[in-house]
Amino acid sequence: MSIVLDTNAVLYFLAGRLAEPLPEADFYVSVITEIELLSYPLLKMEDETEIRSFLNDVTIIDLTETIKQSAITLRRQYRLKLPDALIVATAHDLNAELFTNDIKLLNISELSIKSLPLRA
Repeated sequence: MSIVLDTNAVLYFLAGRLAEPLPEADFYVSVITEIELLSYPLLKMEDETEIRSFLNDVTIIDLTETIKQSAITLRRQYRLKLPDALIVATAHDLNAELFTNDIKLLNISELSIKSLPLRA
């Protein structure tokens, strides 16, 4: 099983907010998620260390021509923000399930998308 984690899914996982553990799978993140995670202006050193450790345990997918073209199509069709379009296109290109809690992304029919239950 291949799963692409959206940025919010990674943040919920790192914060211990997931109500259920992540399944056994091959995990991927878009380079966009890597950039979003590490570019927060108030990021503390211990948080950066935890993020980098997490990123070492998943496969980071760079932008390819296929992902770019898919992002263009998805962005036009669903009026997505550019980072969201690139993350969705990454999952589409890998034929992977996308884990996200972004409500706007849950309506995309081109791929399997799962919302993650959170602790109260």
